Amino acid sequence: MKNYLYKVIIAAVALIFVFELTVGRKFSQIDDLTQNFISKEGRKEMINSIKIEMEKATKKENYLTEDERILINNFILKIKKELNASTSN
Repeated sequence: MKNYLYKVIIAAVALIFVFELTVGRKFSQIDDLTQNFISKEGRKEMINSIKIEMEKATKKENYLTEDERILINNFILKIKKELNASTSN
């Protein structure tokens, strides 16, 4: 009976240890992200980082590659055609 108890205790400790190393860390990462969204300071920090990234993007001469420009332009033209078609009906 002692051996069984020892095995159960060791298995429980091992299970808790493995859980904390795998799933527990993901839960803590998710909790940290949600705290950034919930807290006022976290939102301010995110807004500041977005502003900094936008500032970097505006300082670049060419933000998009040639392929990206063509793709976005074609997409916008398609949307314009669809909008014009819906207003003429």
